[in-house]
Amino acid sequence: MSEKSFTMARPEDLAWRESNMMKIPNADLLKQLGGAPPLTGRFWRMPPCSANTWHKHVDQWELYVVLEGTGRMRVGTEALTVPRHGAVLVEPSALRQVFNDGPDEVLWLILGAPRDSSTERSDFYPEEPTTLPGELRGHAWPPK
Repeated sequence: MSEKSFTMARPEDLAWRESNMMKIPNADLLKQLGGAPPLTGRFWRMPPCSANTWHKHVDQWELYVVLEGTGRMRVGTEALTVPRHGAVLVEPSALRQVFNDGPDEVLWLILGAPRDSSTERSDFYPEEPTTLPGELRGHAWPPK
């Protein structure tokens, strides 16, 4: 008999944690499924008036998919509105930030491949990573 060729994560079994800098709840989906060598994948719960880091990648393309709510993000100088079940693919070198300037939580699935080859902080954060987008002017994030 062969080994099982899949793993499954039920929503109630996911381990959620806050991201280090911006305190956004996320679940490392692929790690909890046992990993996938060149692929990363996380669920991100964006509370109202919150933002993730302003960052880029070295090698990793990222696919952003809105599962619940209406997503907002900036890529370079453009602010995007992403409808439920809409998706955005971002190339590695582009600065990007997911944010929520609405009143309701938004659930994102963010997948990336291949894994980045660098671990140098400056490769990912060429600018201040906790800078909020203009849409959140007047709001404070992350929570103290």
